[in-house]
Amino acid sequence: MDDDYYKTLGISRNATPEDIQKAYRKMARKYHPDMNPDDESAKKQFQDVQRAYEVLNDPEKREMYDRYGSSFESVGAGGAGGGAWRTQTGGGPQGFQDVDFSELFGGGYGGGGGGFDDIFRQFRQGGAGPRQAPRRPQRGADLRHEVTVPLRTIVQGGKVHLSVRQPSGKVEPIEVKIPAGLPEGRPLRVRGKGEPSPTGGEPGDILLTVKVEPHSHFSRHGDNLDVKLPITVSEAVLGGKVDVPTPHQTVSLTIPPMSSTGKRLRLKGQGIKRDSGESGDLYVELQIVLPPSMDDDSLELVRKLNEKQTFNPRSDLKW
Repeated sequence: MDDDYYKTLGISRNATPEDIQKAYRKMARKYHPDMNPDDESAKKQFQDVQRAYEVLNDPEKREMYDRYGSSFESVGAGGAGGGAWRTQTGGGPQGFQDVDFSELFGGGYGGGGGGFDDIFRQFRQGGAGPRQAPRRPQRGADLRHEVTVPLRTIVQGGKVHLSVRQPSGKVEPIEVKIPAGLPEGRPLRVRGKGEPSPTGGEPGDILLTVKVEPHSHFSRHGDNLDVKLPITVSEAVLGGKVDVPTPHQTVSLTIPPMSSTGKRLRLKGQGIKRDSGESGDLYVELQIVLPPSMDDDSLELVRKLNEKQTFNPRSDLKW
């Protein structure tokens, strides 16, 4: 073949239509003139990619190309060579009525519908031949973007603003709605804001990856939320009620007496709430926090408590 369209797109000859689409988008982005303004060779490579895609993405053109190479379009116009058109007795060129096109182009092309015998049979009958179906416009390529938002936006929903640079160089501001409870790792599809189609079709989309900014107290685990709740020594020993802020409301939490640091309590339904009505939970982990300083009387009480203390908190600590 004069031009190897499969090599141009970097694919194998048994590539699927999906493989062809994927390879085209990758190569078109790589060699697009707007991405390589000072590279003349990139412009030529971009044109080669366009041509290869135009042929391989069309099932009929691809079949012809696989048979006859990049010059397949000239086959029907007599491009197979003048010598094949003469009679065996050396006379002038044969008429269409006398030519066996299944022999001219090799066996297997005249028996079924749509072969060369069918094409030239229409010429012999005075027909205009089969018309090539108009090429369907192709979608533009999808673009990938990444944005980092506060945990509050993921939990409660909100909006973010992006600046997207189009292949033309124009920067377009875009507002994207973040749904409450957006699953971790799932990209948002912003329709119609990707690359324009090279053939006049619909533009591609933007696939937006949303990352979460770390929160100073809360963290997310699926639809559940975790929070580390500071408590005093007296609250840990005596127990009591404390207020806990959640994304939806402030909740009164009961702390059991003699609670140690690390004890986890569950607030049902106070995690991430979805539009479907499902909701996760909020898990509260207690952390005993000492005051920055203590007066002499308080310190003396601690000393007396320590003298009466017989419990060893490290009895189970082993290597």
